[in-house]
Amino acid sequence: MKRPEPHNEEIELKNNVYIESDTDPKGIITYANDYFAEISGYTPEELVGQPHNIVRHPDMPKILFKYLWDRLKEGKNFIAAVKNLAKDGRYYWVFTDFEPIRNDKGELVGYKAVRKKISKHVTDLLDPLYKKLTEIEKEGGMEASEKYLNEFLAEHGEDITVDNLLENIHRLY
Repeated sequence: MKRPEPHNEEIELKNNVYIESDTDPKGIITYANDYFAEISGYTPEELVGQPHNIVRHPDMPKILFKYLWDRLKEGKNFIAAVKNLAKDGRYYWVFTDFEPIRNDKGELVGYKAVRKKISKHVTDLLDPLYKKLTEIEKEGGMEASEKYLNEFLAEHGEDITVDNLLENIHRLY
């Protein structure tokens, strides 16, 4: 499926309505709720069978998805602020909680993502950081982006990590 060309128009999400999806272990969508389809502009049928990165906005640094996959592979959940790209090129920011899905035997069978509206204050703070990280990635790769991110976080407190970034957003600025 062809990726849309992004344009600078934000989709306003509803309060207290969740975007939900499940994927297989490789990140292929196996379930998309109606609100995910509504906001993304894809039908549920268009979403199911596609890689979840179908909605990845180019402003999102790849390093965050590396952390995401590392945590999920460790069996841990991962919480992040994510800027997504709709089918029509508009964008929407979400507070996302990713977690592993296990069967009755404890075997990994996929991942669940639950997303909701995030405060404009948080996205206004993170947007410049994310854009800086993507710029660094274009020039120096993910290793350079990871180095910059770790140095940025360390400057604001020894205990701030990618895992607790959203909990400590007030300390970064």
